[in-house]
Amino acid sequence: MKLFDLDRIEQSITTHALRSCILAKGDQMLFEYHREPDSADALHKINSCTKSVLSALVGVAIDQGILPGTDAPIYTFFPQLEQDADERKRSITIEHLLSMTAGFEWMEFGGLNSFPRMTKTMNWVDFTLALPLSDPPGARMIYNSGCSQLLAAMIMQASGQSVEEFAKHHLFHPLGIEEWQWEVDPQGIHTGGFGLYMKARDMLKFGQLYLQKGRSQGMQILSESWIEQSILPRVQVSKPREGMYGWHWWVSTFTTEQEPAIEVPYYFALGFGGQYIIVVPSHDLVAVLTNDKHKKRKPPIDVFLQYIAPTLVK
Repeated sequence: MKLFDLDRIEQSITTHALRSCILAKGDQMLFEYHREPDSADALHKINSCTKSVLSALVGVAIDQGILPGTDAPIYTFFPQLEQDADERKRSITIEHLLSMTAGFEWMEFGGLNSFPRMTKTMNWVDFTLALPLSDPPGARMIYNSGCSQLLAAMIMQASGQSVEEFAKHHLFHPLGIEEWQWEVDPQGIHTGGFGLYMKARDMLKFGQLYLQKGRSQGMQILSESWIEQSILPRVQVSKPREGMYGWHWWVSTFTTEQEPAIEVPYYFALGFGGQYIIVVPSHDLVAVLTNDKHKKRKPPIDVFLQYIAPTLVK
């Protein structure tokens, strides 16, 4: 039984000028498309897919005892919180940062408390920690790249290495990823919420790590329990986005076209402009899509949901 209508998928990708699309079932490549042949070996900015890579690094650090468990308060890493007038900040935990429920007053792309404003300051960590709380920690999900930057700072503090060095030794090299680029903030902390550049095939390796429950090439790189906890649909996403959120992973379902239609759960890393690492465990599927044709005020079409997911068969 054919798994996909590959002709339909290729036509849709060409029509919408995607940069690349890779589909794999387990460790078997099913489909690979690159708009320009040279782009297969070129690094691409994955934007907020960086957050899901960072989540894996937090998991590695906790698995190894470098970081405490997810219920640990973050003020032990950021002593300034002990002096903050809002005592509620001292109850913010690692889990709150991972699930974007820390409670900071934030609007990701606009206003005074935002991702662009943070990147114009001389200290991104201090900027984030000094923000007022709009909600008690744990009460509501507000998408916030500042939370990711705090997690990156904690990895650097706890490991005594840069985030990039930690990733190289404990994630990238074990996965066979040899080339990448990663931006840093003014303090030299690698950007937790964006700024990582990877090849599409290496994005696939990362997705396959999650599909294979933390194993790659016979090694247990990340604990199965961390992956299970990361992809739980923990919190409802605040508007304008829809769906559920785990620990720096998005969680949702789609419906197949077959009769009877089947509701299929999946989870995914999502980066601005149409960068995706998608894992569909029930179909042993990983999909990677990258895009560089994003137009301002016109969101990229979701090729996976519109053209790939409906063609899946049981």
